[in-house]
Amino acid sequence: MIYAHGRRYLHAIGNRGAPIPRLPPTAEVLGIPLAVSDYDHVLDWMEATIAADARAYMTAAAVNLVMSAREDSETRAAVLGATLAVPDGQPLVWALHALGHRAATRVYGPDLMAAFCARAAAGRAALPAYLYGGRSAQALTILERRLRDRFPGLRIAGGQSPPFRALTAAEEERVVEEINSSGAAVVWVGTGQPKQERWMARMRARLSPPLLAGVGAAFDFHAGLVPQAPPWMQRAGLEWSYRLAHEPRRLWRRYARYNPRFIAAFGAQYVRQRRQARR
Repeated sequence: MIYAHGRRYLHAIGNRGAPIPRLPPTAEVLGIPLAVSDYDHVLDWMEATIAADARAYMTAAAVNLVMSAREDSETRAAVLGATLAVPDGQPLVWALHALGHRAATRVYGPDLMAAFCARAAAGRAALPAYLYGGRSAQALTILERRLRDRFPGLRIAGGQSPPFRALTAAEEERVVEEINSSGAAVVWVGTGQPKQERWMARMRARLSPPLLAGVGAAFDFHAGLVPQAPPWMQRAGLEWSYRLAHEPRRLWRRYARYNPRFIAAFGAQYVRQRRQARR
């Protein structure tokens, strides 16, 4: 089934009185509504959401996030509570196509972030960014420098690389104060899935920037700390194997656990839909 509207924020009103823009249509893969859209539509929605001074959060969903949401109730609530989830992984796009949603295209988190930064740097609107995530403070500094070099004119309002442990209440309050005082329009969150989705769901009501955007490994890619798979491997759905070859100790459990389970679970969904279609 395809949905013409989003779930949570469709009828909300931005703080400036402007209606929050209509979301791209979505369709469910394993219970997670994913955008049936493209980069331009999603970027336009992001800009309009900021212009309306809304309170939204979005995620670039990979297969492991969809599968994590099936196993963990907190993750599922965070993903379903997101204003928008875009299909970051090529297998999710193939799944949407198999279900009949041929208009779906991949909206890859690193490319979405880069495209948005290019728009912001071009001066189309005042879109200062805050960077929350990264492997270390040094890695975040590298990311900020590379973004400024690549997108002259881009305004970066601040950034923070949180520790891998849970923050204390006092530390969390300082994060809120820093982000809210930064003047950011968008907070890019790169702490990894599903940690970043749970953080956005928990913090959304306390943060004043209109848009929080979880983009997973985009921080590492744009900082040049981790190489990206060649385009042909991305198109072939083999990006996971490239990343596994470069970070085997960190990623092997994720792919060994979730890839086979995704194939089996989606196969069951596909069979159910085909049977229903014959009735």
